[in-house]
Amino acid sequence: MARLHIEHAITDLATWVEAFNRFEQARHDAGVTAQQVHQPVDDQQYIVVDLDFRDDEAANGFKTFLEEVVWKTPDMSPGLAGTPRARVLREVQTGQ
Repeated sequence: MARLHIEHAITDLATWVEAFNRFEQARHDAGVTAQQVHQPVDDQQYIVVDLDFRDDEAANGFKTFLEEVVWKTPDMSPGLAGTPRARVLREVQTGQ
């Protein structure tokens, strides 16, 4: 399993959620197997998203799509403020 971890500032939650929901089919088509969206309790202008994929290749492919298509087009990413930080993560086995 691979996880695409995304963090970025937002202008407002309602606008961001509406834009996020527009890409539900794109996430499905890219192979997202689970998703979580969180907001820090002390920062209403920030969002954290975790998208799970079966493998690194699928996660990196969706990361590239976000960076080269979605985030470069203001009409596709309303609610986005600043530059998102996105990283593909692998689970670490700790032996527990």
